[in-house]
Amino acid sequence: MKHILIPTDFSANAWNALNYAACLFNYDHCTFYILHVEELSNKAQAKNSTALKTIEKQSTTDYKLNHFFEQLAQLKKNVLHQFIALRDYGNFTDIIKKTVVEKKIDLIIMGAKGVSDPDHIIFGNNTINVITKVPCNVLAVSDKAIIKKPSKIGFPTDYNIFYTYPILKSLTEVLQISNATLDVVHINQTKTTFSNVQVANKAYLHDYLKEMFTDFHCFKEIQGLNIKETIATYLVENSVEMLTLAAKNLNLFQQLFFNPTKEQLTFQSSVPLLVLHE
Repeated sequence: MKHILIPTDFSANAWNALNYAACLFNYDHCTFYILHVEELSNKAQAKNSTALKTIEKQSTTDYKLNHFFEQLAQLKKNVLHQFIALRDYGNFTDIIKKTVVEKKIDLIIMGAKGVSDPDHIIFGNNTINVITKVPCNVLAVSDKAIIKKPSKIGFPTDYNIFYTYPILKSLTEVLQISNATLDVVHINQTKTTFSNVQVANKAYLHDYLKEMFTDFHCFKEIQGLNIKETIATYLVENSVEMLTLAAKNLNLFQQLFFNPTKEQLTFQSSVPLLVLHE
């Protein structure tokens, strides 16, 4: 049984993330926790529990959750799936951390950005905070993502980090449930040779994938000075339908997704991103 957390702000992006989750795990027993978090102002947090009761009375969250589940009821039924509504108050990231522990969450699937985030970014602040601060695998899905299992997954790497068993186990699981092929992609910006560390890390990753997915993976070397432009081109030319990264490779994440151009935003925002934690 998978325990999957889906934060929602009742936006189209959050709804698309839920649909994507149901599709990706359509053959798996899953409990989906639909969580809405209402942030408290500093003033409200400083008051006693009476403030919380007042907020609850004034909140429209119950109505929105009910409407959300009415929409959910219109979807095709899957006897393997159970949906549970949750509501909490406080700091968004802190509530996510708490829920991950309390509900033994295996994966967080969330919208790439919320209703208040600007159009010129790929990921909103809440999504970035969850990816970087919550020790749980995260799949970020935009409202432009197509609802289907990925047939090809891109795995950009600089080979500077060692991929531990928990990371590779999670990668294995997503490849198995999607039956996707995997492209391990290294972008060589300077045309330099690998360091001893990079050689060792690549060899280990190669041996693991050769044993687990002999005919369903390949290693690619791509030349390009601008890593954002190179990845955007790679996504289109290779029909990649999901990207995955190790959370501890924060430098690569920042290079790929911070301050994109309009063209890069068009391509990268439609591809779900899976971030793997140890």
